[in-house]
Amino acid sequence: MQCRRPVIEAWLIVAWLAALLLGPPGMAGAAEVSAADRSEIQAVIGRQVEAFRQDDAALAFGLAAPTIQAQFGTAENFLAMVRTAYPAVYRPRRFEFRELIDLDGVPAQTVLVVGPDGRPKLAIYPMERLQTGEWRIGGCYLVELPGTDT
Repeated sequence: MQCRRPVIEAWLIVAWLAALLLGPPGMAGAAEVSAADRSEIQAVIGRQVEAFRQDDAALAFGLAAPTIQAQFGTAENFLAMVRTAYPAVYRPRRFEFRELIDLDGVPAQTVLVVGPDGRPKLAIYPMERLQTGEWRIGGCYLVELPGTDT
């Protein structure tokens, strides 16, 4: 998983949130993912969050896509980045799976996450399927959810 703070156009964030709040479950592209794949995607993300809770850098890093692994080089570098830049993912107080959406042709799992600061965020996890058929986390985008009580 690469948790990065990309410069995302405001309209794209609004579109994602509108799709999540107003769109039907299992939007177009995401509907092509089987129920078994949806379960596996959530299991992979859940295992990585549990690895963060246990400070298991090797397991958390192993669940990231190869491109993410190449970017960070080592499990320790990866865990340090998540610990420092993404406390909501590193030590969530609340973590609830939401819809699987289509993100430019890539299945992306949305998660309501509340970090140690008590502020809710929408975590968007683009997923990658390896040639072996296994799912890996290809990134993580955090979007603030203003005005939401936890």
